Amino acid sequence: MKVTATELTGAYIIEPQVFGDNRGWFMETFNEEKLKNCGVPVPAFVQDNQSYSSRKGIIRGLHCQLEPFAQTKLIRCTRGEIYDVIVDVRLGSPTYKRWIKVLLSAENKRQLFIPKGFLHGFVTLSDDVEVQYKVDSYYDKPSDRSVRYDDPEFGIDWGAESPVLSEKDRTAPLFSQSDVKFTYKG
Repeated sequence: MKVTATELTGAYIIEPQVFGDNRGWFMETFNEEKLKNCGVPVPAFVQDNQSYSSRKGIIRGLHCQLEPFAQTKLIRCTRGEIYDVIVDVRLGSPTYKRWIKVLLSAENKRQLFIPKGFLHGFVTLSDDVEVQYKVDSYYDKPSDRSVRYDDPEFGIDWGAESPVLSEKDRTAPLFSQSDVKFTYKG
């Protein structure tokens, strides 16, 4: 397992070791001990989620849950490919309001570890996309928040000219008009 720190404090790209032969392949998708040995502060994950997106150009995001229901996430794409996008919105963080996008695909098998205090979203780069992720806090509808995917304060390059959005994402507020507030805890 290869773990690479991203340029955003606390976020990591995880590349599992894949063992293949003439039958196919095998990999560990999660190993708490190995991740902790690589310096990843792995929480107790309590829920697995999966989404399906039917076509290229769908944007899901930017999402988070407010404290005390904020979620650490471990994301992977098991069918198709996406750009996974995260934005550090932890006030006081050395990477506050910076974003990255990471190519996750069924082919590259990469995963993205996202700590609490980040906005998260993705754009589908192919048709028929499945994304799976672990979270360390249960879904709490009253704490669920969205921020505009195209907020000029972030200037995210999604690479999608006419994205397909849900009503929730289309009507989401700008970050400055939202009640999304997190504090960096070092």
